[in-house]
Amino acid sequence: MNPSFPSDKTLIKHVALAGNIGAGKTTLSELLARHFGWDVHYEDTENNPYLSDFYLDMKRWSFNLQIFFLSSRYQQMLRIQQGNRTVVQDRTIYEDAFIFAPNLADMGLMERRDFENYTTLFQSIVSQIKAPDLMIYLKASIPTLVEHIQSRGRDYEGSISIEYLKRLNERYDNWINNYREGRLLVINVDQFDFSNNQEHTAKVVEMVQAELHGLF
Repeated sequence: MNPSFPSDKTLIKHVALAGNIGAGKTTLSELLARHFGWDVHYEDTENNPYLSDFYLDMKRWSFNLQIFFLSSRYQQMLRIQQGNRTVVQDRTIYEDAFIFAPNLADMGLMERRDFENYTTLFQSIVSQIKAPDLMIYLKASIPTLVEHIQSRGRDYEGSISIEYLKRLNERYDNWINNYREGRLLVINVDQFDFSNNQEHTAKVVEMVQAELHGLF
């Protein structure tokens, strides 16, 4: 059973967006922030010293990359919990531990001892932080993900394979099906083009509003 959710919006501190590469997390984060007057904590890709190297040589840089993301998101969560503003977070600490790191380990792209080290550190971290008040999962098919990735044209994403995205999608579905840490909203991105369609944007905002304030 999910824990009780605060009915008073002043008590809501942390809304998190989860989803595969290209699902639309940043776009929706910004839309929700504008609509509700929230702050946004972005995934730290611009200042990540390992990301470009990782996509060129995953086995060499996988552990470094995952530790950087773990540290970055832990710091974000501490700032959220210590602050007095509602924050929407672009990607979560859980995705690192339940999606990306184990996928790399299973593909032989992260040493098993490194993965075990990473997992121990993650478990220590999550024992000290609260789960998001609301988790929003952006569920998207592979064609939708590929379309989004291609349209934004990030150089370091050019080498991402379809097989890699499929593996991640399978892990996302398994994680979300077993997510019990807090309230959860699943949005099917194949059905809602909130980047370009105002009606779809309004519907998605309505769905989030309903979860936040019980307007069913």
